Amino acid sequence: MSGQTMIEKILARGAGKKEVKPGDLVSVKVDLSLGNDITAPVAIKEFERLGLDRVFDPEKVVLVPDHFTPNRDIAAAEQALLVRRFAEKYGIRHYFEIGRMGIEHALLPEQGLVLPGQIIIGADSHTCTYGALGAFATGVGSTDLAAAMAIGEAWFKVPSTMRFIYEGELPPWVDGKDLILYTIGQIGVEGARYKAMAFCGPVIEKLPMDGRLTMANMAIEAGGKCGYMEPDAVTFSYLEGRTAQPYEPVYGDADAVYEQTLTFDVSRMEPQVAFPPAPDNTHPVSEAAGIKIDQVVIGSCTNGRLEDLRRAAAILKGRRVHPRVRLIIIPATQRIYRQAMAEGLMDIFVEAEAAISTPTCGPCLGGHMGILARGEKALATTNRNFVGRMGHPESEIFLCNPAVAAASAIAGEIVHPEEVMA
Repeated sequence: MSGQTMIEKILARGAGKKEVKPGDLVSVKVDLSLGNDITAPVAIKEFERLGLDRVFDPEKVVLVPDHFTPNRDIAAAEQALLVRRFAEKYGIRHYFEIGRMGIEHALLPEQGLVLPGQIIIGADSHTCTYGALGAFATGVGSTDLAAAMAIGEAWFKVPSTMRFIYEGELPPWVDGKDLILYTIGQIGVEGARYKAMAFCGPVIEKLPMDGRLTMANMAIEAGGKCGYMEPDAVTFSYLEGRTAQPYEPVYGDADAVYEQTLTFDVSRMEPQVAFPPAPDNTHPVSEAAGIKIDQVVIGSCTNGRLEDLRRAAAILKGRRVHPRVRLIIIPATQRIYRQAMAEGLMDIFVEAEAAISTPTCGPCLGGHMGILARGEKALATTNRNFVGRMGHPESEIFLCNPAVAAASAIAGEIVHPEEVMA
């Protein structure tokens, strides 16, 4: 048999097999099971319907109320309360209350809970974020989460793998968000349906962890089952000081079989903007010139990390948000919030007349903290721009990186950062 990819090896190990191949059905042991305030309540009700008196392993269940929290209304409060009581009843160690939490897919890597070689499921589609650290991580339904909490296992069809090689040198103002938006634009929102997406090449080798997390986060927007980078020095440096747990990195074989290999030279790439109504409707920022915007959101599990805030602050420093524009900035975790304060980034944002939120998914899914009215246009560093995603179905969402978002907030229309920094 030919060699195996990283994902095939991880699933084989989790299934107790020597090898697996694409299309195989396997039952695997799960290292982490994740739920939030929207998806966990459904799983909890299914779990309790089974009449169980304990979870499989309270160390391997993670609960993060982050979507409609701080509670936006009574219904959200009831959902959050259900999750809180479940965590108390079953001794869930990794329960993160507001004030101590963050947006789940930024929080778990930050806390050192995600390790190379792990199998992680989450009742949230952007669980694929953790592939940036060399894990197999994917979103599942709430009933699958309930089963994993009960028995510590989940089943999968082994995905085939598409390999994406990025060559050249990243131009100024282009980062991981642009790489993944461009990639999705090339293959479409179903181009990697139920495939593993392997991101590699010299550009990825130099890409910092925040950019890697952003790319893996949006694998689902191409239909991917997961997205990943194989562990390297960047991975190990990120994990240093975050965890004392042992881990065993997994690497694909040199003769691993990939369903398809695509190579992109990024040396002349512009920052990318995804136009409505889907993340694959991507264009160079120069083609978005003149599009006036009403709201800008910098945050989410895609781009709410410290490096994202630093990029935005570098542009906003000494400048003001356009009078017509609302700029909302959402640090992805409490730790990021505190570090941004320590570095003076919050002062820059407030002086620029931005609104700053506690960590929450908030406007990304049309939850709260920035709902759009009919006819309004938003530019966001979030991951989806479907019709009605952020509010009224006749509003529009454009996706971009944090530098483009900050520059456009100042200009009042979508612009290249160079136009503001000149």
